[in-house]
Amino acid sequence: MHKTINSTDLRNMILIGAKQLEINRARVDALNVFPVPDGDTGTNMSLTMQSCVKEMTACPSSAFPEVCDSISKGALKGARGNSGVILSQILKGLCSVFRKAEKEIDVKMFAKAFESGTKIAYGAVSVPKEGTILTVIRMMSEHAVKVASKKKDIESFLESVIEEGERALALTPELLPVLKKAGVVDSGGVGLMVIVKGFLSALTGEDVADDYDNAQVSDDEAEFGDNSAIIGMELGEIQYAYCTEFFIINLKKSTTLSAIDRLREKLMAIGDSVICIGDLELVKVHVHTNQPGKALTYALELGELERPKIENMLQQNRELKAKMDAEKKEMGMLAICTGAGLSEIFKDLLVDRVIEGGQTMNPSASDIASAAQKINAEHIFIFPNNKNIILAAEQARNLVENKKLHVIPTKNVPQGFSAALEFNPEVSAEENKTNMIHALDNVKVGQVTYAVRNTTLNGFSIKEGDIIGLDDKKILAKSHTLEETVLKLIGKMKEEFHQVITLYYGEDVNEEDAEALCQVIAEKYPDCDVDFHNGGQAVYYYILALE
Repeated sequence: MHKTINSTDLRNMILIGAKQLEINRARVDALNVFPVPDGDTGTNMSLTMQSCVKEMTACPSSAFPEVCDSISKGALKGARGNSGVILSQILKGLCSVFRKAEKEIDVKMFAKAFESGTKIAYGAVSVPKEGTILTVIRMMSEHAVKVASKKKDIESFLESVIEEGERALALTPELLPVLKKAGVVDSGGVGLMVIVKGFLSALTGEDVADDYDNAQVSDDEAEFGDNSAIIGMELGEIQYAYCTEFFIINLKKSTTLSAIDRLREKLMAIGDSVICIGDLELVKVHVHTNQPGKALTYALELGELERPKIENMLQQNRELKAKMDAEKKEMGMLAICTGAGLSEIFKDLLVDRVIEGGQTMNPSASDIASAAQKINAEHIFIFPNNKNIILAAEQARNLVENKKLHVIPTKNVPQGFSAALEFNPEVSAEENKTNMIHALDNVKVGQVTYAVRNTTLNGFSIKEGDIIGLDDKKILAKSHTLEETVLKLIGKMKEEFHQVITLYYGEDVNEEDAEALCQVIAEKYPDCDVDFHNGGQAVYYYILALE
């Protein structure tokens, strides 16, 4: 454990942080929800870190001031897009504290550095917006100050700060509606967390866990993130058309820090997303405006321009929409279920999206419509997989424009599997719908759970805690053990033409017990193929399918 770190440790932390971000770059990019030139968050942040590493590597000194200045300078020089610039300012804040260290950095200094990183990052943005990378660094820094006196080593300190960062990341969709609509967390916040986790791994020697494969609002989202929320975005939503970026170098002798502040104010008057940061050696400018020429003219009053870049965000939007239109499928599928195993099976059956819902949690019509909207297809087949969700799915049809929703009235998950298996992209939507509905009759489904109170029902005297077996209408079996109830239920449900018995075991059943039960069933019904899968569902120990 490191009670302190030296400049060599700091160099290694920057190196590993940059490496981990590059590894996760595409995943962070995938979380973007805005069709604008500076929307490639992972790429922009990674290029910023690479510039940082390049400048740091060229620094021959091992003294903190020189190492820290090289990190800050490299980050500013390579900063791209809003996310890269904000990251550069976070690093500048960290380094403004670290550079004061004589030989080593301890936990308290690290906490002050987080605090400084937050202050400078917020100051760099004209109108700070919560629900972004700013929220993540702020909550991390506030937590860092609170726990600094309690942590004896840098590793445990960073672990605690990272835990708070994860909590902050999970909050971003609640603070920024467009993230919630798209079903993702903030991409810049994810990028920052990857870097800080890289800092920790540089000290522990452990690889960073790939935690961001499903960095979404909730576990029900099927992908890492996408741009689907902008499919219906109107071009008019982009108020300022031109993303304008440049450096100001060789500043005039008459230029002062106050002049840089005045430039920021002038830019805010002609656009938004303004970032104007730097010192009397180098200034980085970013603005979204309809008057890029005026922005450049203002800057020339301070010094020379370097690397000016002007990109048309309206055209970027048009191109993205054209690409999405070209990739649009004729038909897609949406399933609703609870249980990671069941969700994975639907994905294996090429269902485009799976949202969470079932006996104990029914999604709303709005939830279903929102998920359907994210599938880039003209016709979408919805499998409710629960009789209490069918009506909400039907209502969702009125909430979705430019798509036709077809509700297949699946009352349980095995029916959903049967319907999905019938999907054929070579035939029409109407023919698929007919085939899917007919497939529901080919599977007989039972479920095994426990009684929550004493009652008399369907001819059974039920005691709380009894293991009961049901079909889609009534209780068919009960006993005190799982195995006995399953066998009784199959005995009541099975007909001569059934050839396949499949068990999907829930979260309260282990694989060994499920396998052993399958062997017992196979011995009792040698004329049937008996199989089992991990469903992971709550409430129901087993879901049975007879076909």
